[in-house]
Amino acid sequence: QVQLVESGGGSVQAGGSLTLSCAASGNTYDIDTMGWYRQAPGKQRELVAAVINHMGRGSTNYADSVKGRFIISRDSATNTVLLQMSSLKVEDTAVYYCAARHGRWYWGQGTQVTISS
Repeated sequence: QVQLVESGGGSVQAGGSLTLSCAASGNTYDIDTMGWYRQAPGKQRELVAAVINHMGRGSTNYADSVKGRFIISRDSATNTVLLQMSSLKVEDTAVYYCAARHGRWYWGQGTQVTISS
């Protein structure tokens, strides 16, 4: 089992910045992917960004809508993943979920991000 605890959500004005943090605990050995998804009201959950570890090397994957604005990073020593969000837009408003894959996907409880115009 893997437990994920998110922090850092909140409300900011458009153009502002927020950083989300997610800490994994439990059976964290060999987590191969950690990332962030989001779900806006009335929409499906979508990938925001992820860090994939393969053969000891990490690669990142971003949704087109956040490229150039969001940066994801992972600290494997502490099993945390950060999502630095800048130039935030109203359409970034959603519940953001941390996710980790260790055989199966594990999910955090979600943290609300609200961007006002």
